[in-house]
Amino acid sequence: MVDITAIGELLIDFTPAGQTERGDMLFARIPGGAPANVLAAAAKLGNRTAFLGKVGDDAFGSFLRATLDGLGISTQGLLSDPNVHTTLAFVQLDEHGDRSFSFYRKPGADIMLDFSEVRLDLVEQASILHFGSVSLTDEPSRTATLKTAEHAKSLGKLLSYDPNFRPPLWDSVENAKTQMLRGLALADIVKVSGEELELLSGTDDLERGSAILAEKGPSLILVSLGAQGAFYRLGSLTGFQPTYDVKTIDTNGAGDSFFGAVLHRLAGKSLEEIRALSRDELEDILAYGNAAGSLTTTRKGSIPALPTEAEIEECRRTVPLLQA
Repeated sequence: MVDITAIGELLIDFTPAGQTERGDMLFARIPGGAPANVLAAAAKLGNRTAFLGKVGDDAFGSFLRATLDGLGISTQGLLSDPNVHTTLAFVQLDEHGDRSFSFYRKPGADIMLDFSEVRLDLVEQASILHFGSVSLTDEPSRTATLKTAEHAKSLGKLLSYDPNFRPPLWDSVENAKTQMLRGLALADIVKVSGEELELLSGTDDLERGSAILAEKGPSLILVSLGAQGAFYRLGSLTGFQPTYDVKTIDTNGAGDSFFGAVLHRLAGKSLEEIRALSRDELEDILAYGNAAGSLTTTRKGSIPALPTEAEIEECRRTVPLLQA
């Protein structure tokens, strides 16, 4: 059995790692890809997990497979493409640790996943299917992702979704919005950034924007706001959960760590049980997620920076909340 199965991109993040003596920039090879990051966060916290996707039959793909295997994530559904290389992303960090990306993906192996190749048995075993919008940018991975989500929905599985808007990967903002809304309509649990909330709802007002998204289908909507914490909507229940006051050096993977920790706490619950959560219960889950996300920003990389259960609990006990 599996608690959480994820479908989508698994790639290499090349992140800044200093300079040579003559000033040439160095990059560290870091495993990444938002669905894989979310899955890794949940796996590190004890969930049984499986990944569905495609990498190249190359050194980078072998490294990524070994990384997931090392985390205890099932790679039975991870395919290797002999003709297309593993997708690469170069990450630039500003003085605040915030990211920008350059992708090498025209094409990349992750977009070559065909629905006929998807291990649906790993979806059928899971209680949650997690997916994002990066696999919706191109065919055949777009159809593979949506059909897999529709199959999970037909079986009564919980669907979690991260729109994860990456402008360089789309041919237009209009097409991005169209495809991202297709994923939203299938989802029960959604995490968006403030930018994604405005793109998908047409407003940056958290109350109104989340209400508009809720009308499209999701029961639980989370808006990650960085140092401001997280806004939530569960039916008519809305509010903020502050995050923790840590020294941030790299925000890469923080939102995925937050979402993975939240899904860890929700795994095994039915949609009805999630809809029935009290404010205190939901805010406790989000505080747990915020601690995970905060700790991830104190280290370099995404998957290598993910915290353990003990580290999350210590953060909640000893680190003060960041005051807005």
